[in-house]
Amino acid sequence: MRLRYLTLLPLLASLPAMGITFQDRIEKAGWKVEGDQFECRLSQDVPRFGTGEFVRRAGEQPVFRLKTSENWLSHGSATLLAAATPWQPGRGDESLGSVRIQGGATPLNTSESQGRRLLTGLMEGRSPLVKARSRNGDPLEVRILPAKFESAYQNFQLCAAKLLPVNFDQIRHSMVGFPKGGSDLDEVARNKLDIILQYLKADPTVNHVVISGFTDNSGNRLDNRQESRLRAMAVMQYLKASGVPEEQMEIRFFGEQYPLVANNSKANRAKNRRVSMVFTREPVAAEPKSESSTDAPAEAPAAIPATASQGGKPSS
Repeated sequence: MRLRYLTLLPLLASLPAMGITFQDRIEKAGWKVEGDQFECRLSQDVPRFGTGEFVRRAGEQPVFRLKTSENWLSHGSATLLAAATPWQPGRGDESLGSVRIQGGATPLNTSESQGRRLLTGLMEGRSPLVKARSRNGDPLEVRILPAKFESAYQNFQLCAAKLLPVNFDQIRHSMVGFPKGGSDLDEVARNKLDIILQYLKADPTVNHVVISGFTDNSGNRLDNRQESRLRAMAVMQYLKASGVPEEQMEIRFFGEQYPLVANNSKANRAKNRRVSMVFTREPVAAEPKSESSTDAPAEAPAAIPATASQGGKPSS
């Protein structure tokens, strides 16, 4: 009896570990497209697990993520595959690397490159497949099926075509430059402000902006303070002319204080001639504030000691 038991051990060791696979039935699998000008979502329900979805935010490329109401996945990393389906004989799975598993209702988010390759794989008939460990340590797979994908993807693309060019995270801290000196907005600055304005008009919850002007260290401090004020005012007037209420804007000016880089070359001085904007969502409209140069700048950069001596004022 003992000999028979020992003989069975190698066979038992070779059997795969018990695990669980979450996926829909092929005849029931389908896709749903939702979205607006801020975000588009292409999703498939995964019974008993949650949802697998592609999300494209304004100004970004699609990513893939898993959403679940249950704590199925163990923290750590998972393997991401564009898996061949059983009706594709001779085709192997394509590994897309690892992806981090974290807590919460959205435990998995891929990179943009992984999301793009998964979409391409679905067009080829492949399945997004996540291989991970359950919280009990058992093998766990979540598989998204390619059924009825092509028409849903076309609708997803139509939604994406209506997205804004940027999202809030991309404009939250913005900056325009004055590389040639002076306080006139050049074409690059106006184009950037126009993109920001397009977002502000679509999202009225963004209702406050701190506009801070800066110069390089050329010229004397009084002239530089005035120049930085004129630059901040130029931005404020441009926003105001396009419909941003004046009471939602706060002006600050700092001259050559708080340089982005050391003022030790022509190129670096050009970088320091700038206006920064910090946009926020305030619960109530802020009272108009007087122009001031005594507060810390909204961008709050660490001051960098000037390494170039002050001279004339060719282009502060």
